[in-house]
Amino acid sequence: MLTIKILGSGCPNCKKLEAFTRQAVEQLAIQAQVIKVTDYADIMAYNILSTPGLVINEKLVSYGRIPSEAEITTFLATALMAE
Repeated sequence: MLTIKILGSGCPNCKKLEAFTRQAVEQLAIQAQVIKVTDYADIMAYNILSTPGLVINEKLVSYGRIPSEAEITTFLATALMAE
């Protein structure tokens, strides 16, 4: 099972990234735990300068923008192959 973290304060972009990520998980029919990380100290532990951030299995794959659903699907597929 993948562990996916959405890093952000809960702004509209963070919510959009979470929605796109959940849709990609559903489309791929994979088991994943999606966690929202809103604590500033926890977000800064990933050394990102801007949110939203996307972390899959503790690997930062995107930050500072909203990746497309196709990109998120690719990130998830790559993480599944690495398991």
